[in-house]
Amino acid sequence: MADALLQIEVLTKRFGGVIAADGISLAVPVGELHAIIGPNGAGKSTLIGQLSGEVTSDSGRIRFDGRDITNLPVYERSQLGLARSFQLTTLFPDFTALDNVALSVQAHTGHSFRFWRNARHETELREPAQAALARVGLAERANTFVADLSHGERRQLEIAMALAARPRMLLLDEPMAGMGLEESARLLEMLRTLKGVITVILIEHDIDAVFALADRISVLVYGRIIATGDPPAIRADAGVREAYLGEGLAHG
Repeated sequence: MADALLQIEVLTKRFGGVIAADGISLAVPVGELHAIIGPNGAGKSTLIGQLSGEVTSDSGRIRFDGRDITNLPVYERSQLGLARSFQLTTLFPDFTALDNVALSVQAHTGHSFRFWRNARHETELREPAQAALARVGLAERANTFVADLSHGERRQLEIAMALAARPRMLLLDEPMAGMGLEESARLLEMLRTLKGVITVILIEHDIDAVFALADRISVLVYGRIIATGDPPAIRADAGVREAYLGEGLAHG
C-alpha cells in the first residue's frame, strides 16, 4: 500500500511452543482507524507489543512512515510518533489530571525542568496538557485528583497522556475494558473525533463499538490474520463468523 503509515511484513513471535504471531502482514494507511479483533489468546496484545517495541519479534519487519523500526527501542518509536495508551502509562493518583498530562508532555519533550513540581507552573507544559484534556472531554476535570476520577475517566486521561505526545499513530489495547454503558458511549464518541486526524490501531472486545468506529477490521485467530476488510465485508465473511463472531452478527 503506497500511502501506508505502518507496514507489517511477515511478523512472527513464539513463546516456547506457542506461536503468538504467525507471519502477520498488514498495511495501515494514514488516517485510518484499523481495528484488530479475535478470540482470547489470538495474539492481539502480542502484536501491539511488537509494534510498540515492548515485545521483540523473532522475524519479519515493521516499517513506520517508510522507516524500518523493527529493532528500535520503545522510546525511539515514541519519538517518531508511535504512542501506546494504557499499558505504557502510569497514573499518579495524588496528582491532578492536568499534572499527569503535563508530566507526559515533559517526558516526551525531554525537559526535566529540574523537578516534576515545576510542571505545574510551566506554560510550555500546561497549555498542551490542557488541550489534550479538552480533546478527550476532561477539560472540566483538569484539577481533579486522579484518585477521585472514575474508571472511565482514568481511561480517558491515559489517552490524553498519549495524545499529549502528538503521536502520528495511536495504539489502543482494549480501551473500553471494565467500562459501563455510559462511559463506553462517551469514549466511543471521543474516539470518533480522532478518525482521520490520527492513525489508530484499536484492539477491542466490544464488537458493537468496533463496527461503529473502524474503517477496516482485521481478524486475528491463533496468530494469523484470517480476514481484513471494511465492517460490511467482515460481517459477511463466513470464515470470520465461524472462527469468531458467530452467525448472529451477519444479520445484526
